[in-house]
Amino acid sequence: QVQLVESGGGLVQPGGSLRLSCAASGSIFSINAMGWYRQAPGKQRELVAAITSGGSTNYADSVKGRFTISRDNAKNTVYLQMNSLKPEDTAVYYCNADLPFGATTLLHWGQGTQVTVSS
Repeated sequence: QVQLVESGGGLVQPGGSLRLSCAASGSIFSINAMGWYRQAPGKQRELVAAITSGGSTNYADSVKGRFTISRDNAKNTVYLQMNSLKPEDTAVYYCNADLPFGATTLLHWGQGTQVTVSS
């Protein structure tokens, strides 16, 4: 059983910063890619950023230059540093982790953490 637990969400003013963390625990031998998604009310869940086990990253165009994803493989943890936050960044943020599962892989999700950007 693998669990992902996010933390670091909250209320922040426009232009502010937050750092999200997501720690994976349980029966883990290795983790492939890890990522952050978000879902705003009435919208579909969308990719925010992802990072491979080797450290390669990709970002949604809307967050490039403002958000930075990183990971600590020793701690099975992925981070999302969010700077210059905008009201449109308001959403529930979910992390995920892709783990080997036999001959394939299995994607695990956290429970989500709310980020609200408002004055």
